[in-house]
Amino acid sequence: MTRDQNTPTPSTFILLRHGESTGNAENRHQGQADYPLTNLGIQQAQALAEDWKSRGWKFDKALSSPLSRAKETAEILSERLEVDLDYDPIWMERDNGKLAGLLYEQALQVLPPPDFIPLYEPIASTGESQWELYLRAGAALNQLMKLPPGRYLVISHGGLLNMVMHALIGVVPQPNFQGPNFRFSNTGYTRIKYDPGHNTWIILEHNNISHLKDL
Repeated sequence: MTRDQNTPTPSTFILLRHGESTGNAENRHQGQADYPLTNLGIQQAQALAEDWKSRGWKFDKALSSPLSRAKETAEILSERLEVDLDYDPIWMERDNGKLAGLLYEQALQVLPPPDFIPLYEPIASTGESQWELYLRAGAALNQLMKLPPGRYLVISHGGLLNMVMHALIGVVPQPNFQGPNFRFSNTGYTRIKYDPGHNTWIILEHNNISHLKDL
């Protein structure tokens, strides 16, 4: 069955979390604090690039958060796969306020979590609320929907990508971080397809880390 000439062409998107950062390795709350990749993080990105190259995967464009851990991951992939790369702050990690840069153990002493975390209040006094993050994720998803038909790679962060998946399936976040959680491992990627003719999203695979089997 052939596609009608007037039927819009679907697009495919890869949502990718960055490789391991020094903040990850040190068990820090990162948020929008800037941390580079570790040697392992570089190896993870290189392994992914080689895996996709061997499979002949190509992209029309790559979009990345400008934070170093995402930027460095994106540059490794962009160079190996020969794809144009743009940066957009809409793909940055959640602003986690006064938690940024604190070790997990340190944060428990300095900023102990409240018994109840509301949906609409800033995290750690000055950060984005869960609802604000959800709205930003929805705006980012809307930007993807407006791109010309093609294959696109997005390099971002676990917190934001979790909310992108919420927006994609139409599930609003819940207070106290209850509800579904779409985990993204370091260089774990999710492949999704958007069909503009039916205004539908299809999740093809989630958090694929098969390229890390030898690391």
